[in-house]
Amino acid sequence: MSSAARRGKPTIKPPRKHNVSFSAEKTWATLSNNIREIHNHDASNLSFEENYRFAYNMVLHKEGKMLYDGVNKLVAENLDALAKDRVIPTFPTGGSNDPMHQSQEGDLLLKALRSTWDDHIGNMTKLGQLLKYMDRVHTKTANVPEIFPAGLALFIKHIIRPPIRDHIITAILNQIRFERDGYTINQSSVKGCVDVLKSLWVDEASNMTVYQQYLEPAFLRESEIFYKAEGLKLLESCDAPDFLIRVESRFENEDSRTHHYLHRQTAFPLQKILQDNLLTPHLSTVISLPNSGLDNMIDSDKISDLSRLFQLFTLVPQGLPCLKKSLKNSIIQRGKEINRISLGTEGSDIIVDAFEGKGKGKARPPVISQTLLLALKWVQDVLDIKDKFDFVWEQAFKKNREVESALNEAFESFINNNEKAPEYISLFIDDNLKKGLKGKTDAEVDSVLDKTITVFRYLTDKDVFDRYYKTHLSKRLLHGRSVSDDAERGMLAKLKVESGFQFTQKMEGMFNDMKLSADTMKAYKSHIEATTPPDIELSVIVMTATYWPMTHAESACTLPLAMSKSVGSFEQFYLSRHSGRRLTLQPSLGNADVKVSFKTKKIELNVSTLALVILLLFEDVDDDEFLTYLEIKQATSIVDSELQRNLQSLACAKFKVLKKHPPGREVNEDDSFSFNHEFTAPLSKIKINTISSKVESNEERKETRDRIDEERKHQTEACIVRIMKDRKHMGHNDLINEVTRQLTSRFQPNPLGIKKRIEGLIEREYLERCEDRKSYNYLA
Repeated sequence: MSSAARRGKPTIKPPRKHNVSFSAEKTWATLSNNIREIHNHDASNLSFEENYRFAYNMVLHKEGKMLYDGVNKLVAENLDALAKDRVIPTFPTGGSNDPMHQSQEGDLLLKALRSTWDDHIGNMTKLGQLLKYMDRVHTKTANVPEIFPAGLALFIKHIIRPPIRDHIITAILNQIRFERDGYTINQSSVKGCVDVLKSLWVDEASNMTVYQQYLEPAFLRESEIFYKAEGLKLLESCDAPDFLIRVESRFENEDSRTHHYLHRQTAFPLQKILQDNLLTPHLSTVISLPNSGLDNMIDSDKISDLSRLFQLFTLVPQGLPCLKKSLKNSIIQRGKEINRISLGTEGSDIIVDAFEGKGKGKARPPVISQTLLLALKWVQDVLDIKDKFDFVWEQAFKKNREVESALNEAFESFINNNEKAPEYISLFIDDNLKKGLKGKTDAEVDSVLDKTITVFRYLTDKDVFDRYYKTHLSKRLLHGRSVSDDAERGMLAKLKVESGFQFTQKMEGMFNDMKLSADTMKAYKSHIEATTPPDIELSVIVMTATYWPMTHAESACTLPLAMSKSVGSFEQFYLSRHSGRRLTLQPSLGNADVKVSFKTKKIELNVSTLALVILLLFEDVDDDEFLTYLEIKQATSIVDSELQRNLQSLACAKFKVLKKHPPGREVNEDDSFSFNHEFTAPLSKIKINTISSKVESNEERKETRDRIDEERKHQTEACIVRIMKDRKHMGHNDLINEVTRQLTSRFQPNPLGIKKRIEGLIEREYLERCEDRKSYNYLA
């Protein structure tokens, strides 16, 4: 406390009075000399406070204009000196064509400009500190720029001026061109110079930098010229993958260039130039180059090249449509080729012995028709193409939905161009669901069937497939050839998911018939055990007529007495349990086991029921006697087509149980047949197949088509009535569209066909045409 008291209160001394006399000329003379020293980098002996006071006093005594104009003049003089001493001497001479020499000359000029800029900015920073009072007071009242912005404007006027500016722009463009041509340049000197141009504004009104006003337009013009020529050069000298690699490299290099030493805002117009000159004009040419284009990349599994192609093509608006078109053409061309191959042996029915077994115990595969092999190959080829393009789509095209849509359209196009596609797909499924397939596990079979469903999805005539599939399914069920009940029902489940319950309703009814028939046979066997059993053991499948795709008329065949008794026994039993039903015998669908005595041994044969009827005729024929074709036909009453087919299997196939006179593969009406007592086989039990699951002949296909067309008429009429019953009144176009929508899941209806069905329903008074002639009413 005492110490504080002794110190006393602090006193404020008045400011020292300066000499009131002031000479602006003398002050400016001293200050201008000091500013020149600053420009000459010789300011170490100068006093900042003293120079600041000089500038302060000039502004204070209303000499701010003299100070401001004088400083600007000194700065301009210094810039002119820098331009003369540093920049202009480094102008390229242009006396050499060597790119490296030209690059070095340009580098010197760019470094000189950057050095001049750095010198000027350092000087203006020091002056800005000395003249702060002037900036705060005089520039505001005089409405002029502060000294630092004024210095930048002077730099533009005295340094960034013709011809210096033109040389600078040319030097930068040359350096970029050298780098594009593969030479190494000093990027830092280019960046330093570009940064200067980006820092200078042309004027406040334009709101543009020197870079934007002068360098960027020139750079973009030069780039367009360069890449227009580059695109043509690459097209002439490169294959497709190399072209794509070079173009991708150009995009990456230009992006790096704008990022490192140009301006990011230049990236977009520059990329547009690349797109318009390197990509867009050459899309179709590159993708269709022979031996290296899209097809070659796909065939060679060049996923990286395809991925690069996709990435580049998606950069331009025309790229993806071009890629989609090329993919569609590629698939359609491949599809046309496999369609052509599948039709290569139209109408032929060549029997192929795929395996000639020798010795006992050798398994013999069934004979296969050449047309069936072609049908199976067609589906497998389609699946292979689908797998290949799916793999490309997933790995290279990033699962793009537009590309997927184009692929689907292409597959749908060529698959439906093959009128046999529904039949072929059904045969392929039939082949995979049959017993006796070797080398495939259940999982592999299921995988193949899943892929087949994908092909089925492309079919527009699903009702045609439905007819073929039901026929093949019925044969598998009746002849016990299904690989498993689970596999069959799994396939039905897949079809139901794709096409709905109605599509598989009759097929499921066939399975139900098989189950009920098994139960019926158990009851029948129990019944005959309690009574007198017939001489021939019988196994019967009772088929509901509306489920199975067979003719419902009774097959013409005169059965031997013993066989007739067995059939009669079952009929009596069945009808006793089910009143009001009618059984129609179908012997052409059955088969039989029979033991036959030959000279060497007895052999058990598995043959069709009709073949058994034929064989039993030879029981009472002597060894040296024979029966003519007409005698066999008269005795059995079998129709010609079935009789020829069964005689061919007995006398013309691998196991010749009968002898045909004269020998040959075809059965004619003037042929005769005798029992082959000399027949022998290494096995004690053999199966004699008739040709099954073969591709339809032209006549059979025409019949199938006629039946399908008739069914379509009924389905179309039922659909029209169903819609009109619900709506009561509809316009013509609305009705056509709704019928088309509902029927598309089964087939692609023809609007003209729908119109004919409407006319038919009007004639039968289901509908009436309204007075406007453009709409219809439903009649109850």
